[in-house]
Amino acid sequence: MFAFLQKIGKSLMFPIATLPAAALLLRLGSGDMLGAVQHEVLQYIAIIMAASGNAILGNLPIIFAIGIAMGFAHDSSGGAALAGAIAHLVLVAVLAALNEALNMGVFGGIIAGITAGLLYNRFYNVKFPEWLSFFGGRRFVPIVTSMTMAVVASILAIVWGPIQGGIDAVGNWLIGAGSLGVGMYGFLNRLLIPVGLHHVVNTVIWFDFGEFTNTAGELVKGDIHRFLAGDPSAGHFQAGFFPIMMFGLPAVCLAMYFAAKKEKRAAVGGMLLSIALTAFLTGVTEPIEFSFMFLSPILYAIHAVLTGLSLAISYIVGFRDGFGFSAGLIDYLLNFGLADKPLLLIPLGLGFGTFYFAIFYFIIKKFDLQTPGREDNDEDEITGNSTITDDLDLRAFQTIEALGGKENIKQIDYCTTRLRLLVDNINKVDEKKLKQRGARGVLCISNTNVQVIIGPSVEFLAEAMKEQLKKDNPTPTNESIRKAEPIAESTDNNPFILLNDFDMPISGELIPLAEVPDKAFSTGIMGSGFGIYPKDGTVYAPVDGQVVMVSMAKHAIGLLSDTGVELLIHVGLDTVKLEGEGFDIRVTEGQRIQRGEVLLKVDLPHIKDQVPSIITPVIFTNLHGLEITLEKLGYQRAGTPHIISIKNHNFIIDEKN
Repeated sequence: MFAFLQKIGKSLMFPIATLPAAALLLRLGSGDMLGAVQHEVLQYIAIIMAASGNAILGNLPIIFAIGIAMGFAHDSSGGAALAGAIAHLVLVAVLAALNEALNMGVFGGIIAGITAGLLYNRFYNVKFPEWLSFFGGRRFVPIVTSMTMAVVASILAIVWGPIQGGIDAVGNWLIGAGSLGVGMYGFLNRLLIPVGLHHVVNTVIWFDFGEFTNTAGELVKGDIHRFLAGDPSAGHFQAGFFPIMMFGLPAVCLAMYFAAKKEKRAAVGGMLLSIALTAFLTGVTEPIEFSFMFLSPILYAIHAVLTGLSLAISYIVGFRDGFGFSAGLIDYLLNFGLADKPLLLIPLGLGFGTFYFAIFYFIIKKFDLQTPGREDNDEDEITGNSTITDDLDLRAFQTIEALGGKENIKQIDYCTTRLRLLVDNINKVDEKKLKQRGARGVLCISNTNVQVIIGPSVEFLAEAMKEQLKKDNPTPTNESIRKAEPIAESTDNNPFILLNDFDMPISGELIPLAEVPDKAFSTGIMGSGFGIYPKDGTVYAPVDGQVVMVSMAKHAIGLLSDTGVELLIHVGLDTVKLEGEGFDIRVTEGQRIQRGEVLLKVDLPHIKDQVPSIITPVIFTNLHGLEITLEKLGYQRAGTPHIISIKNHNFIIDEKN
């Protein structure tokens, strides 16, 4: 049952994703925005926008039916979507014929979608005799769905009356309970996030509770639709989220930053800033919440209580607001004209932000919680040892491997911010590696059910993983063809000089890595190394070894030295956007190279004005956390030896060295 409810929660995200478009169209076309402008063309456009927005919000039940049917279908097929639409149309028609007083709203769409999705999975590949074969397979699904839904609708016409009365009673109580009702909802909303069932509760509150007749005489239901339609009593179940999502949780990121070890702040700062801005702008907060949810359930319980208090206090002071997607700055600005006392958000937000910062910083430090940047070196999951890549194919490959390999993955689904997976053996899932690949949290629901918190980009990763699995998860071309094993260790008393045979790859000025004007390199996230301000455009092999990666944009080359060191030469910053223009690659992947051999030539005068900088980082990608020392400074010619050294760290070499 728990897994079934989770599947409903996941499936709800697809239709809910249409709400921002509906809210934007409806607001821009409203009488206090474009509709208020005394210009014939703009008023015409406003009418079109308002009608378009109402078309979405006014048909949420059938949109839910279609989206949930696709979510339940094992292959997200359009055939399931058609069956969902048919199921809803049959349900509405039968209920109208048998009992016109019934109005199932989005519940009807949910039931229709679930029914259609389950029937699709059961009958999508059914086979009939040759003379009936036209009606077999997916074509049979709408047929069996219409017949099944006719029976289900007949039963609902009898039993739904008391159920609808009970739901209305609960809804009316919550609405009539004032600050207590909205506070209880806020508390439950956050409390259910760890198990992913908050979407189910949200659907009831946002799309079904309460009724309002708009200016066109149409009946609208749900807190979101009623708020956008101008209901002065709607929005209380949304307003209190704004202080939490725009101020409270970003303050948590600030607390985690200042609580981090000083040497790790630079590495975690970018990540924390990114998820804080995501929460502030869009209201997507799960990446923040999962960074402390399992480290300290007490902190998360406090967060849930504070969310409930925020909704209750917002109700008491008269701050009323709403959103089309979530409680971020975008929705706040969009609905500023519809809100009551919208400027109250500033003192409310600053107050909650201050409280969040103080309590989180104190508890993190007091109980030595391993929040980002506070991990022990051997437990470091996000900073020095993380290898987060922007290459979706590579990240998909790495994530699949961290989940136990292709044989361990039975099903991949996703919602707004998390992967929802069925696996064969939960013990094969490597949580540490998943976090090193960019996951914000890992939740093991059962022996076969696991969720991985990724963030708003989860859809792209999930689809890339599905494509990888279709192809049997081949190793991407830019994945190292060989991984060296650590077999030697050095100490302070026995320094090991790194790469005595490493030569300067380009003629130019040597600079420390920290001075490279790109945080992906300067913070050491990609690995240790240094930078070169090149004086000519010829890049030579600095070691004997093998070419393991040549970027499609020709701007970067990965090498594996014969001593087991992996290194990346990245010519210029943001040069990937040039798509190879100005670059002449002289080697291919898998090719053996000798020191001094030309790897590529670049037209520096041509690209110089098209990119932020021509500074070229040289990164040792399998020496994370090691500090590279520049033995020589200033201008050095290509081929100059002994320019770097390192000591007092594990070093990856092969036996002959």
